[in-house]
Amino acid sequence: MTYLDSMARRRVPRAVVDLVLAVVMVTGGLSEPAQSVGTYVHGLDLWRVLLVLLVGLSLTVHRKWPLPVLAVVVVGLGALQAWHYLPPPVGPQGTTISVPYLALALAVFLTAVRTSPRAATVTIVVLIPATAVAEAVMEPGYRTANAVTTVFLLVAAWALGRLFRARKAMAHEALERAAAVEREQAANARAAVAQERARIARELHDIVAHNVSLMVVQTIAADRVQDRDGAKAHELHRTIEQTGRAAVGELRRLLGVLRSEEQDDDPTKQPPQPTLAEIPRLVESVRTAGLDVEFAVHGSPVELPAGTELVVYRVVQEALTNTLKHAGHTSARLSLDWGAREGLSVRVCDDGRRPGHDVPRVQHAARGTGHGLVGMRERIAAVGGTLHTGEQRNGGFCVHATVPLSASGAEEAVGGGTAIRQ
Repeated sequence: MTYLDSMARRRVPRAVVDLVLAVVMVTGGLSEPAQSVGTYVHGLDLWRVLLVLLVGLSLTVHRKWPLPVLAVVVVGLGALQAWHYLPPPVGPQGTTISVPYLALALAVFLTAVRTSPRAATVTIVVLIPATAVAEAVMEPGYRTANAVTTVFLLVAAWALGRLFRARKAMAHEALERAAAVEREQAANARAAVAQERARIARELHDIVAHNVSLMVVQTIAADRVQDRDGAKAHELHRTIEQTGRAAVGELRRLLGVLRSEEQDDDPTKQPPQPTLAEIPRLVESVRTAGLDVEFAVHGSPVELPAGTELVVYRVVQEALTNTLKHAGHTSARLSLDWGAREGLSVRVCDDGRRPGHDVPRVQHAARGTGHGLVGMRERIAAVGGTLHTGEQRNGGFCVHATVPLSASGAEEAVGGGTAIRQ
């Protein structure tokens, strides 16, 4: 888990924050004492309760509809003023900022935080003259003071909202940079581990190959002296046994080093490797991610070695993932042909990116191994197959791999090498 993910988990849910603010505004508005304006005195009656609830509770959905909620707060505050449920900011009683005014300032602040700079600026430019005029006509003799006070309150709330949004964007960018550095460090660590394991694998090959070659030579020598010198042949057989045991010991030791630290030594606890039977589930996962996949199987399937089935699965997974990553929500065709002359034929072709469609972020269920075409070539080469990749005439991309159905092809690849064509 990255630092950015941990910070996101500690954050209080936004809906809870809006609900708390709305409750505070409603409680404060209903608990204010009765206001006396000229010959009018209005206490806590039904209309005041309804208007305060309208102004306060509308803040709970401000995140979803910021501009409509701001308009509702303005209308509710205007009704409270027009029906003399609260005094203007400046009047005979002095300067008084009632809770509904604070609710309006809060709505302006949240709008400046949650909307684009253009929308926030247009909102404040339209709102300031309207509220200033409304305040100026509420209480004769205090028009200028009411207008100035209201404008100052709204401009201050808007400026604080824009400042908060800017600082929030800077903080998020800093967290993104920290997460990127963390991911880069993790990738470098994995690369270092992979290089070390590759070195150990070469050592494993050299040691085992040397011991096995020595066993072959000793076996030939023992066979030649079997009839002439039985004691010498028995000694050679004992040496062959010791060399074989040493080879097996070295093999176990080095394979233990190659094990991933996250894996347990008990093979029953290891996650099973995917096979060809898992391809339909893979197709469903990429369909859920937005890729329209047409899947077809031709011919009669035959049993393949587990390693070969894993190679075919990974090639299909990487090809579909690359289609999602580079072409987005498009159409693709996946076919498995068991009757091909060269062996099992695997073909994944897409129609290219559709005009006007953005490339989506690849979902976790459809992610590949992260090796791309390089990984495909290495995997196909390991089982003696061939790989063809390239763009189609219609603008799409196609991956065509063939895998031998017998073990001879893979043995030839390991012994003499197999050319992978792109």
